[in-house]
Amino acid sequence: MQLALAHTPERARGRLRTYFELDRRLARIVGATNEPMLGQMRLAWWRETLGKPRNERPTGDAVLDAIGVHWEGREGALSKLVDAWEYMLAEELGQDAAREFGSLRAAPFDPLAERWALTDAAVHVPEGPERDLLLTLARKCAPMGNFSRDLRGLSVLDALARRSLRRGGRPLMEGRGAALTAARAAIFGR
Repeated sequence: MQLALAHTPERARGRLRTYFELDRRLARIVGATNEPMLGQMRLAWWRETLGKPRNERPTGDAVLDAIGVHWEGREGALSKLVDAWEYMLAEELGQDAAREFGSLRAAPFDPLAERWALTDAAVHVPEGPERDLLLTLARKCAPMGNFSRDLRGLSVLDALARRSLRRGGRPLMEGRGAALTAARAAIFGR
């Protein structure tokens, strides 16, 4: 994520950083949940809070405060991110749920981040059918053209995801070639 942020212009960096921070927060909620109902309740709090006007939300939480600064008026896209992570609370991730997860996780930048959304999730799932399903869906994502300058960070993530897929779903930043892949994507936007 830091590499993607480094290649994003300052004017767009806060928005992307806030997205990543919320994404990590939601992933931690799902990862720490042993009882799906409790996880759903914690995710519902985020969904409800994002549905409120900025001045009615609690203050003092770094992620929530950043959302108010960088996503005001566009919180609906971040609510889709919450919906995405709710799919990961299911006992078993089926094909339709995995597809929805990828689509919703990428929704704030749709469809530019979908390959990354699926590949990144797969890298963090243990070997097995769910991981294989996420990787298969990531391989089916449509090729992206050149990314605009404001979205160069996403081009870095997409390039790293494509590299990971070619390597069988290895971690995105594994190996010396990862930095070269990221630099090439940052320069050429693809």
